[in-house]
Amino acid sequence: MDADNRKIPSHEVTYARLRDMVLFGHLEPGQPVTIQGLVADLGAGMTPVREAIRRLMAEGALLPQGNRRVAVPQLSADMLDQVAFARLAIEPKLAELAAPRLTGDRIDQLEAIDGAVNRAIDAGKLSDYLTANHAFHFVLYEVADAPVLYDMARSLWLRAGPSLRAVIARYGREVAPDLHREALVAMRKGDAKALSAAIERDIQQGVDHVRQALSEAA
Repeated sequence: MDADNRKIPSHEVTYARLRDMVLFGHLEPGQPVTIQGLVADLGAGMTPVREAIRRLMAEGALLPQGNRRVAVPQLSADMLDQVAFARLAIEPKLAELAAPRLTGDRIDQLEAIDGAVNRAIDAGKLSDYLTANHAFHFVLYEVADAPVLYDMARSLWLRAGPSLRAVIARYGREVAPDLHREALVAMRKGDAKALSAAIERDIQQGVDHVRQALSEAA
C-alpha cells in the first residue's frame, strides 16, 4: 500500500486534534477541563484521549488538575523568559538553515500563506490568523531539515501559543506579530542572515506583547 494512502492511527488523529486545541488557544490557559469533556469534544474514545493527554503533559502543554481534569498552564513571566530565550535561539537558526534550501515554489507557497495571515488580521479572524501564522513558520522550518530543532520549536509553540491567543483576543489585531514581509524579501534575495533576523524580530514582537500583558495583569 502506498504510504500516502495508509490510514492514520486514531490515537495520532486524536493527539493532533487536541494539540491544535492547545496550540491555537481553544483551551483557555488556567481553565480546567474534564477528560470526559475532551472525549466528547474530540469525538474519540477514552483510551486515545488519555494517550493524547499523557503526551501533551510530557511536552508541558497540559497540567493535571486532579479529579480527572487537566488545564493548559498559565504562562508566568519567568516561564515566558525561558520560552523566549529558547525560541530566539532555535527558530532564527532554523530560518537560516532553511534559506539555501528554499525553492521558488516553496517561497511562493510561503507568500500565499502570508496572504492568508494578512487577510485574517484585516478581518479580525483570530483563529484563522493563528492557524496561518503557525503554518508560515513551520512550512519554513521544515525546509531546514533539522528535525531536532524542528521538534523543539514545535514544543515551544505549544507552551507559548495559548498565551499569545489570549493577548490578541484582549488587545486586538494590532498586536498580532507579523513581520513576514521582511522574511519574504530576504528569501527572494537568498539572504540567510536577513531571513534569520526577520524571524527573530517577529518572535520578539510577539514575546514583547505577551510580556506587557503579563505585567499589566500582575
